[in-house]
Formats: sequence, C-alpha cells, structure tokens
Amino acid sequence: SDMEQRITMTGMKTAMMKAAMSGLYHTGAHRLLAPYTQGAGVIFTLHHVKQPDDKEFAPNRILEVAPEFLEAVLDQVAEQGLEVVSLDEAARRLREEDERRFVCFTFDDGYRDNLENAYPIFKARGHPFAIYIPTDYPSDRGELWWVALEEIVRRSDEIELCRNGELWRLPCRTVAEKWRSHEQIYWWLRSIDEATQRRIVRTLAERYDVDMPALCRDLVMTWDEIRMLAADPLVTIGAHTKGHYAVAKICDEKAIDQMTGSADVIERELGRRPQHFAYPYGDADSAGPRDFTLARALGFKTAVTTRKGVLFPEHRRYLTALPRVSLNGD
Repeated sequence: SDMEQRITMTGMKTAMMKAAMSGLYHTGAHRLLAPYTQGAGVIFTLHHVKQPDDKEFAPNRILEVAPEFLEAVLDQVAEQGLEVVSLDEAARRLREEDERRFVCFTFDDGYRDNLENAYPIFKARGHPFAIYIPTDYPSDRGELWWVALEEIVRRSDEIELCRNGELWRLPCRTVAEKWRSHEQIYWWLRSIDEATQRRIVRTLAERYDVDMPALCRDLVMTWDEIRMLAADPLVTIGAHTKGHYAVAKICDEKAIDQMTGSADVIERELGRRPQHFAYPYGDADSAGPRDFTLARALGFKTAVTTRKGVLFPEHRRYLTALPRVSLNGD
C-alpha cells in the first residue's frame, strides 16, 4: 500500500542519512562545510529522558533519550565551545546579531522524567533549558493520544475502525503486525481533523479499556511539580496550547483560544506569563504562516516548530517560526 511504501521509504531515508552523516564526520569534511551549515545556533527538541525498557513493540521510544545520551550531548556541546543559553538569550543574540554561537535545549509536553532525570543533569552543569506545557495535561484533562494508541495496539489482536464510512480491520497479533498497524493508524489520525482524531482515540480507548487520564497522570508533571522547576532561574516554562492541538488545522478563533488560553493558565498557575511558545507536532502541516503571525500578535517573544534546521542571523526576522533539531530515540 502507499502507507507501507511511505513507511519503508522513511526508514531508508533515515538509514541513508545516518550513513551519510557518519561518513561526512569521519572524512572531516564537516569542518570545511562549517561556515555554511553551523549558523548562529541551534535549538534542540527533546521529550522524555529515561532509561529505555526492553519492550519489542514501543513506537513512542522515538520520543525518548537515555540520561547518558543527554550527558554525552552536553559533553560534545562543551567540547565544541558552544554556550548553552536560555530562549530569552537566544532571541537577544539573534536580534542584536551577537556572533557568539549558542545552543538551546527545549522539552515538549512536561513529562515527569524531565524533573526527575533531565533537571539534575542541567542543574549540575548550571545550564538553562525550557519546557513547553500543554496546560490541559497537568490540569487532569490531558489526552496523550499517541501513548494511548500504543497501549491499545499492544493489548489487541485486531483493531476495527470506521474509516471514510468503511470498516477497517488491522491485525495486531504478532509484533510485526502491531508495528505495521500502529503506523497505519497513527499517520491516518495525524492526517484527519483534530476533533475527529480525538473522538476516534477516545472510542478506541474505551473499547480496549485504556484509561487516558491515568496515562497522563502517570507520565506528566503536576502543577506543583512544574512550580518547583519554575522556581529555578535556569528553567523557562513555555506554552504549548491547552490540548496539544495542531493549530494549523483549527480555525482562527480556536487557534487563538488554544495559544493565548495556555498562556493564561500558566500565568495563573505560576504567576508569570510565558514569553515562549512551541507549536504541537510542529511540522509544516501543523504550523504555518497564519500561526507564526498569530504567535507574534499574541505577544510571544519566540515560537518554535519542529522543521529541521539550525538558526542563522536572518531568523531575527522570523522569531515565531524558528526551526529545531530533534534529539530522539532514532
């Protein structure tokens, strides 16, 4: 199918990219390209920092890095002479064309392991970092639908869905079937409108006895835990919508409500209005020019996507459309 071909091609591209980057590094050619590729700085995207488990079926492992990996990245940043800075400082350097190269570390979604595993690593080194909070999550209204989907597929031998008015049956008996069916369902859910996506996942969760609020409570920090982090000047708390919606897929009114509403909640809970925003998912289908304009109009100093790229001085004109580089389980 087209979906299977796309999955295969994605895997091939990843493997080719790894091989190319490894070859480039070992030839030393990356040093010749440095003036054209290094830019002014880079913002890294992370989610979980935790020890990997040994599950054979774990599609969300891509969102995880081990503490040792994070330590190794910070060591490499130090060896390269790059300065770890806050988002405020990154914005200042871009605006004022400060030539000192920098790195920012940002975490999406507010997972508890950020407090337990990532914070001590940054604190020990005196490095700043940022966490973007979807405010429904610590308010006990969160839907970690991608985590729920993994659990639904793990528990099932077969999943039945209504897709475009037709019954869709996906086998989930073997590990290989689970991986294949999960990929097909996940990318279909990412392609449809947000309200329908959530309704389908809620229905599946109920059918397969997956408690979505409990998943959120297990994985995400409470407001009290977020307050503990926010009390440290090293930590920047940013907004990430209320319900983790792809803002490009919703109307102006709802997008504004999701964006400014999350800032309102953070200000109420923490006593400070967030100056920085991250677009959920962050790809081109989830955040576009309208949303970059909205973020600026709503008063955010910066807003980050997940479009791949380093920062260049020219980004001072596009502070609400900044690219990031992912550090993940792939």
